[in-house]
Amino acid sequence: MYSLDVNFLKDRPQYLPQPQRKGGISLKYPTGDLTLLYVGVAVGVTLPALLGLGWWLLQGKIVELDGQITQLDQESKRLDTEIGNINKIKDETKAIKGETQTLVTVFDQIRPWSAMLQDLRDRIPAAVQIKTIRQTPPIPAAEGQPPSNPAGGLQITGLARSFNDVNDFLLSLQQSQFLKPTESRIVTATLVDAPATPGVSQPATSVTIRTPKVVEYTIESNMNNVPASELIRELEKKGTVGLVTRIRTMQQTGVISK
Repeated sequence: MYSLDVNFLKDRPQYLPQPQRKGGISLKYPTGDLTLLYVGVAVGVTLPALLGLGWWLLQGKIVELDGQITQLDQESKRLDTEIGNINKIKDETKAIKGETQTLVTVFDQIRPWSAMLQDLRDRIPAAVQIKTIRQTPPIPAAEGQPPSNPAGGLQITGLARSFNDVNDFLLSLQQSQFLKPTESRIVTATLVDAPATPGVSQPATSVTIRTPKVVEYTIESNMNNVPASELIRELEKKGTVGLVTRIRTMQQTGVISK
């Protein structure tokens, strides 16, 4: 009889004989779907390239912004210089306007004596004489306050035939545009002997001729502080052509309002 001797262990993989490696490393290449591998390789290559490109663009943008900042700094310094010059010009203009306004205010308070005397000649009654006309200074104001009447006032002394003539003269002065009506008043009014007429002497007789009594008066009044630009018509009536022409010129230039 024959017997079969079968060794099944030889058919198992772990019992199969291993091939002998000869010089070198044996590489095993993956098999199957390689899409994920290709994607990984592409990402690994593309991502650093994109990062490098982004870094290069960022550096270029930084350089451009640095240039713009430098340019803006220079422009800012130039504008600061121009603003300083403009402010300086504004300050100088303001100072000039202030000085001009001060001069205009003083000029607008001028009361020409020619107009004042002509106004007195037009208002004095026939029975009244004027001996002296004196301008009085303004009354000092409190410290830090402007004078109430910077134009000052007038003091008129003279002779009148009667007290009624002095009163008539005062009423006429109160209607003047150059004086304040409420501040015109009679200070003194006294009966005195009429002064001798110059060049006329008493006759050589025993009879003494007595002259009639006259009233010696003193009238004071404050000048009106209305600007001269508001008295143009009155100044024209009194013949003050030069002052009127100057005022009209300043009104045309806008220095004095019309």
